[in-house]
Amino acid sequence: MAAKKKQPKTATVAATEGATETVGTVEPTATPEKTSEAKTRFNAALEEAKAGAVALGDEAKARAEKARIDAKARGEDWSTEARTKAGELAVEGKHKASEALTGLSRMIDENAPTLDEKLGAKYGDYARSTSKALQENAIKLDEKSLEELADESREAIRKSPVAAVGLAAVVGFFFARLFR
Repeated sequence: MAAKKKQPKTATVAATEGATETVGTVEPTATPEKTSEAKTRFNAALEEAKAGAVALGDEAKARAEKARIDAKARGEDWSTEARTKAGELAVEGKHKASEALTGLSRMIDENAPTLDEKLGAKYGDYARSTSKALQENAIKLDEKSLEELADESREAIRKSPVAAVGLAAVVGFFFARLFR
C-alpha cells in the first residue's frame, strides 16, 4: 500500500445564496522540526526574561545602595548641624545662668542693710558673704568652657551621687514651679 500524502484542508465560508468561497488553507498538525524550533525560541525568550529580571534586580540594588548612602550623608549633616546648634544653645544657657547668678547676688547685696536693721548684723553679714560667693561663682562660670564644666560635673557626681540626685530634684522642682 502506498502512503497517502495528506492534503491541506480548505476552509470555506458561506457566501450569499448558498455559494461557498475558499478563504485559506489549514495546515496539518506541527511537525517535530517546528516543535523543536518553538521550544528553542521559548527557551531563548525565557532566558532573556531571566536576564532582564537579574538586570532589574541589580539596578534596584544599586538604587537602594545610592539611597542608603544619600540618607547616611544627610543624617551626618543633620547630626553635625544639631551638635553645632546644641553647642550654641549651651553657651547661651551658660551665659544666662551667669547673668542670673550676678542678678541674684546684686539683689541679696542690696537687701543686706535691711537684714542688718531687722534681724541683726550677723544675718546681714551672711547675706553679704552669700552675695560675694554667688558673684565669684558667676565669674568662674563665665570663664570656664563647656568641656571643663562637664568634667567638673561628672567628678562631683562621682564624689557624691546622693547630693547630685538631691540637687537635680531641687532644680527640677524650681523649674516646674517657674514654668507652671
